Amino acid sequence: MAARHEEIADELRRAIDREEYTVGSLLPAETDLAGHYGVSRGTVRQAVAALTAEGLIGSRQGARRMVLASRRSQSFAELRSFAQWARAMGREATGQVVAQDYRPATTEDAVRLHLREGTPVLHVLRVRGLDGEPVLLERTVYADWIAPAVEPIEPDCASVTQRLLDGTGLVFAYGEHVIDAVAAGAQDAELLLVRRTSPLLRVRRVTTTREGRPVEWSDDRYRSDAVSFSVYNSIGNNALARKTAE
Repeated sequence: MAARHEEIADELRRAIDREEYTVGSLLPAETDLAGHYGVSRGTVRQAVAALTAEGLIGSRQGARRMVLASRRSQSFAELRSFAQWARAMGREATGQVVAQDYRPATTEDAVRLHLREGTPVLHVLRVRGLDGEPVLLERTVYADWIAPAVEPIEPDCASVTQRLLDGTGLVFAYGEHVIDAVAAGAQDAELLLVRRTSPLLRVRRVTTTREGRPVEWSDDRYRSDAVSFSVYNSIGNNALARKTAE
């Protein structure tokens, strides 16, 4: 059972998500929050500290806290796993493998996965959906050492990340994401139920273990009318980098 301050923090997150407290507005004073939730000011401070650590609200000693972002920062697991992200929003995630086969590693595969060219790697094309509606195409290339664990996973598995964790103990620890826009090709359009040349949000990512060993690299294409990404940065913490198009 969650501690009371965790429950209060979660209620405040949802209130901010619903824009009951908009970006730039002030949260109620600690005494008002304590009275509203029937707890001590110390419990409120613990809840507020959690939201501050997430970058959701600003911290000023002796002053009311200001809302800095309309969404809490997602955990790495939620950002890495489509299914975990969907569950965090109260949505149902689906997945279906369209094609899966072994191919010799190309130069790009070899560079991204730290393998020799020609090494057999597993290519998987998977459609992801939210509440039954297709919103994402994943074109994933799995390194040779993890491919045998991925290959037998059922085609409609909602969370490959969780299945690999349960079956092999594999933990995805680091990821690099490059985001740009592309036009839907014929296959993209057919599988995502959009018109050809429709704009898609592309995320190219490489994910590694704690030891830095590449597990997979993927070209993910989202319907731009269904999913967007937001970045919260500050003078003290900035994970965003601007680069020229490649």
